[in-house]
Amino acid sequence: MKTEAIGLAVMTELPLVIINVQRGGPSTGLPTKTEQADLLQAMFGRNGECPVPVIAARSPADCFDAAQEAWRIATRFMTPVFLLSDGYIANGAEPWKVPDIESLPQIAVKHPQGSENGDVFQPYARDERLARPWALPGTPGLMHRIGGLEKQDITGNVNYEAENHQHMVDLRARKVAGIAKDIPLQEVEGPASGKLLVMSWGGTYGACATAVQQVHSRGGSVAHVHLRYLNPFPANLGEIIRRFEKVLIPELNRGQLRTLIRAEFLVDAVGLNKVQGKPFAIKEVVEKIKELLN
Repeated sequence: MKTEAIGLAVMTELPLVIINVQRGGPSTGLPTKTEQADLLQAMFGRNGECPVPVIAARSPADCFDAAQEAWRIATRFMTPVFLLSDGYIANGAEPWKVPDIESLPQIAVKHPQGSENGDVFQPYARDERLARPWALPGTPGLMHRIGGLEKQDITGNVNYEAENHQHMVDLRARKVAGIAKDIPLQEVEGPASGKLLVMSWGGTYGACATAVQQVHSRGGSVAHVHLRYLNPFPANLGEIIRRFEKVLIPELNRGQLRTLIRAEFLVDAVGLNKVQGKPFAIKEVVEKIKELLN
């Protein structure tokens, strides 16, 4: 029923932040242990062509910034957004300075105040980001249909025409893909090119970053990228991948990000996979890096 509700938010194009703190599964599984096995669920776990942006926090302190970014994307593009955390982050702690509220970046939200010049309100008229207007319920002159049935472009009326459905499916996909133009380019920790690129996401950041630093400090040709944005990927990620001979993706699952990277960039990425309810030890990542470099 939750996936049906997420699909409804995609269909009605309303901002929503969905927080998933991943635990060992399936079902109740290991409810107090960590895992990263919900990435493909966040990407595809709905009926129909139903794209949703996905971002992931890397540490307890980063959850604050990641949550703000999720809401910025949700309101700017009028879409639900997945924010992934995991049990290792949720049960962890780190020093964090409470920010000055006035210094935080403002997330501007503009609601239409009524139809202009007496014109009929068009709930699916779009801006340059393909985002539709966010009309507050009860605003005079802004009455329109909502619900899970396919919408006619611009008017929002229920529409069963084949061409309109194709158009709306493609349009929603283009809107999510366009988020890549509104997020930072991916940064590389270490050399810009070389033999091995280690790619991580979520709570594996600390182990992966430290392992790469240790091997690199001893002369190993290795660099690290940590992904916050998982759908869409940063616009320059493919360019970064092509500068390295091999790609290693450590994950606390059986290779979900690896599957996405292989499909998107046609690279034979190698996985380091663990589903024991425990985070990576630094030495596990170091050993795999050395294996691939040798």
